[in-house]
Amino acid sequence: MGIIFNAITHHHQQQQPPPPPGGGTPITTTATAPSSPPAGVQLSRYENQKRRDWNTFGQYLRNHRPPLSLPRCSGAHVLEFLRYLDQFGKTKVHTPICPFYGHPTPPAPCPCPLRQAWGSLDALIGRLRAAFEENGGKPESNPFGARAVRLYLREVRDHQSKARGVSYEKKKRKRPPAQHHPHLPPQLPPPPPQQHHHH
Repeated sequence: MGIIFNAITHHHQQQQPPPPPGGGTPITTTATAPSSPPAGVQLSRYENQKRRDWNTFGQYLRNHRPPLSLPRCSGAHVLEFLRYLDQFGKTKVHTPICPFYGHPTPPAPCPCPLRQAWGSLDALIGRLRAAFEENGGKPESNPFGARAVRLYLREVRDHQSKARGVSYEKKKRKRPPAQHHPHLPPQLPPPPPQQHHHH
């Protein structure tokens, strides 16, 4: 009888109505606690990413042939590093001979290479530039701020913008409404000249 009695009481416990929503005081207190410092979370995420990027670059220097020390690192070596990272890219960059060149949403796959997106490289250089100076480097000798690196990033931006059919220009966000430029159907013939006014 004990087993049946336990099953019956367990069934009755399950049938009990749930507590009113207002009575869950411990739930509300625990939910508000972790979301109090949102700014600190963002800062630490940036700092962690910057540390990871700095360690990746240091590992690249150690694996470089011939080995390369940070003081002897130049803008040319930074460009080598950025090209090395392209093999891990996930952004499809169409070549000029590809039928989808300049197509923002290609309808089919193509054999064009995957590259690092310009925005990723631009943010990466910004973090490495800050990390270089935080680790004792002088701003005037910062290889990540070299003119060659800035020119390379601008080149990548222009190339990817044309190849992918997307615009990176922030100033050109305002587009004129479509009503200002109505497109007339091309199949309409011009109106015939009216010559019955001549006397």
